[in-house]
Amino acid sequence: MIAVIATGGKQYLVKEGDKIEIEKIKGEKGEAVTFDKVLLTSEEDGSKLSVGTPNLSTKVTGKVMEQGRHDKIEVVHYKAKVRYKKRSGHRQPFTRIEITKIG
Repeated sequence: MIAVIATGGKQYLVKEGDKIEIEKIKGEKGEAVTFDKVLLTSEEDGSKLSVGTPNLSTKVTGKVMEQGRHDKIEVVHYKAKVRYKKRSGHRQPFTRIEITKIG
């Protein structure tokens, strides 16, 4: 079974056993998380399709694998002819989830 879930302002197509990186959520390594915003579910061959208006009552369960941060992205602000240059960096936090159950 596959499902489309919404979390962190984004949508993810998942199936059981998938490992996905989502925007950071609370939870320690090994802890279970539940996603309530399920937009669509379907069998893998597409035979049984359910579309929510806007959400379904189905829940998707996962396990937190890791809390981490991506590589640093350099941000440079520059204005010509005025000797203005400013450099900073950003590391976006993420949570890696393994989907354990749909339904």
